Amino acid sequence: MANIQIVETSLRDGNQSLWAALGIDTAKTLTIAPVMDRVGFKAIDFTTSTHMGVAVRYKREDPWERIRLMAKATPDTPLQFLSTGFRFISWETASPEFMKLAFATLVRNGIRRFALADPMNNADSNIACARTIKQVGGEYVVAALVFTITPIDDDVRYVERARRLAASPDIDAIYIKDPGGLLTPLRARTLIPAVKAVIGDKPLELHSHCTIGLGELVYMDAPGWGISTVQCASGAASDGISNPPAERVVANLRELGHEIDIDNQALAEVSRYFTRMAEAEGLPVGRPQPFDAAYFHHQLPGGMTGTMRRHLAESGLSNLEGAVTEELGRVRQELGWPIVMTPFSQMLLTQAVMNITRHERYAIVPDEVIRYALGRFGKPNLPIAPEVMERIDSLPRTRELRREAGMPPLAELRRRIGPELSDEEFLLRATMPAEQVDAMKAAGAAARTYNPDVAPVIQLLRRLAARRDVARLTVEKPGFKLELKSAPQRRTARA
Repeated sequence: MANIQIVETSLRDGNQSLWAALGIDTAKTLTIAPVMDRVGFKAIDFTTSTHMGVAVRYKREDPWERIRLMAKATPDTPLQFLSTGFRFISWETASPEFMKLAFATLVRNGIRRFALADPMNNADSNIACARTIKQVGGEYVVAALVFTITPIDDDVRYVERARRLAASPDIDAIYIKDPGGLLTPLRARTLIPAVKAVIGDKPLELHSHCTIGLGELVYMDAPGWGISTVQCASGAASDGISNPPAERVVANLRELGHEIDIDNQALAEVSRYFTRMAEAEGLPVGRPQPFDAAYFHHQLPGGMTGTMRRHLAESGLSNLEGAVTEELGRVRQELGWPIVMTPFSQMLLTQAVMNITRHERYAIVPDEVIRYALGRFGKPNLPIAPEVMERIDSLPRTRELRREAGMPPLAELRRRIGPELSDEEFLLRATMPAEQVDAMKAAGAAARTYNPDVAPVIQLLRRLAARRDVARLTVEKPGFKLELKSAPQRRTARA
């Protein structure tokens, strides 16, 4: 029997998988932070550069402030930043000196643990990132073996990558990252022991999803094969296309004889909070998923499924979800079987949507797909289909992108954007539209408290106050009276 630790994922992966990365803001984060710190989690999977961009773009909140406040509120639990390598917020490949600044700024603001998941499963890239992180003071680095299903990704290939990662003194642990929930118990039975056998005494963690009902089953057997940490979400932020639910995983692993040293009451409170929050905000609630063998065709990860549905809905194309996922599987094969994770999942999805909605497949090819075909993200797992590569090579835009110089030197970027800026603001302005950063700064400090019990009432009042056909509103209950009156030029309120 094993002693198992838990990494909590609701604020990052649960939020991304089920709520398209939009469900969490600073106030919702800080409200539950002290309770999360009491549970005894090994770490809290907190943010990525993508989520930092969402905070600016959609919430008009400073993501650096959110990290600082959360780190202060959880002194006993490391916050994790998930990195997909040499990339920060934008899809553009960043220079090593730019990423060194980004990692250093994350450490300075309170990130203690870094998870590295190179989208090409490139061990050398993960090792280079880990070295940089340790140079700037990062405490703990866990490097991913991203699980995928392709014609060439067998156990032997994963074992060789694991051996190389474990040999790096800058990598503290390895984790098998299964973003699509594709790892079956049968495959795990051979893969996990084989990886564990070559990484020595370095810990081995497991991250999976419940997308087709497999993740939780694998978690039950994983400790017997060498896994010492599993990554789980809580309450409404778990299950469905998110990660296995922490309360249920803990209860079942204990029933199977394993030890888990956490505060049960605090864990239950965390779960209740995310469920109450989802109900108050009208957010989807994760529920157990049936097995679906067709999912192995497109392998869309849980985090990207929520984003896909949001983008299709915003474009009025929700009815095309089935056709898009089917096309995504075809595009992936034609483009040489890239792993379906950020940034490739976004590229594949965009190309699939364009192929479905245009008169001809590959009539339009986005810049990022062209850059991928040109090798800017590394060598594809398998050669791109000749007819697709021929189409990409024929595009005028391809000729332009071949001449791209890449990211300018850091000193030049600073000179262009503003040498007087703080590192935090410079990193945002270097990777995001200026008007979005300006709007964030104009919005001021984010709210710091949230009560899910009163959130529906506040939302109702805001909607009513915005209506022009309501001149007076009174809310009464014993000991309380709120009266809102509209005036031609202003609104007044008294309670």
